[in-house]
Amino acid sequence: MRNEHPISKHHISNRARIEQARYDQTSDDDWSIELSEAGRIVHGMTRRKFLGTTIAGSATVLAGTVFQKLASAVTSSATPTTFQMGGDLSVNRLGFGAMRLTGQGIWGWPPDRENAKTVLRRAVDLGVNLIDTADAYGPETDELLIAEALHPYPKGLVIATKGGITRPGPGQWVPNGRPEYLSQCVDKSLKRLKLERIDVYQLHTVDRKVPIEESVGALKAAQEAGKIRHVGLSNVTTQEIDRAKKILPIVSVQNRYNITDRESENVLNYCEKEKMGFLPWAPVGGSGRSSLTKGGNPLEDEAKRHNVSAVQLALAWLLQKSPVILPIPGTSSLQHLEENMAAAKLQLTPDDWKRIAA
Repeated sequence: MRNEHPISKHHISNRARIEQARYDQTSDDDWSIELSEAGRIVHGMTRRKFLGTTIAGSATVLAGTVFQKLASAVTSSATPTTFQMGGDLSVNRLGFGAMRLTGQGIWGWPPDRENAKTVLRRAVDLGVNLIDTADAYGPETDELLIAEALHPYPKGLVIATKGGITRPGPGQWVPNGRPEYLSQCVDKSLKRLKLERIDVYQLHTVDRKVPIEESVGALKAAQEAGKIRHVGLSNVTTQEIDRAKKILPIVSVQNRYNITDRESENVLNYCEKEKMGFLPWAPVGGSGRSSLTKGGNPLEDEAKRHNVSAVQLALAWLLQKSPVILPIPGTSSLQHLEENMAAAKLQLTPDDWKRIAA
């Protein structure tokens, strides 16, 4: 099965189209996952504590219902819940993507700014210690919102941001991998996020007008200056990862990947072999015909058998697919946030895997 607007990064000349597809596949609903670490604090939660966690007001009953449903589907498993990014940053594998906390077209401030900040704080309360963002989201407003909601940051919270794409207007994504531009991007992200050092800075895409060696060379200079702790890549091939690694260590890759679209399977295998984090974007099929957020999707029957949603099943599948996969559910809805995070409690048996594969 394919998404309504499939994308092949091997046959695309302008990487801006990849980022446009990231938006296109997530613009219709808040269930989308977006695609993209200080110290060793891990917000570990016992099953009792997790199931007992609720949000204030009318959402309390809803949250309890979500967790109770997931509790009935839990089986024991050795699936790791944390990942060591770069060898020194321990993150909970189910994180949060902040792209959806912007205005329509991933442009401007969200219509309900206070709600967006509440979602960010609630994500941290639920154990998220990896938040993915980018200077292109808004542009700039996403990073500003994170700082507004969470600074001073809790110990152990990792904010991974990205640079290398410009935004001429809503829905427009234009690569810019020039070293001088990326150097400015790093400095501006530091200021907006109110950080002295960015734990994970990702090259948002490869600019076909600039050799990747030159782009990551600018990030290496920023790293040597103490502005960046670790460097990641986004929307890349294994060959491009190899080229970048000759310049500096790469700790993570963010590519499109989900249960119905595994074009980046070779990149995932590469990351697994090299113990690099893999952050999938469009992990529940986006908003096309293959979207797992809509009725009649291929996981619907199996999800009902577990008494969960297809989205939760898809997230659980990603978590158990590989120990290096770091799903980053993104939403502006507290309800969907609760449901996404509860998916971490669902464990799939070998028989479950056979049914899903069928």
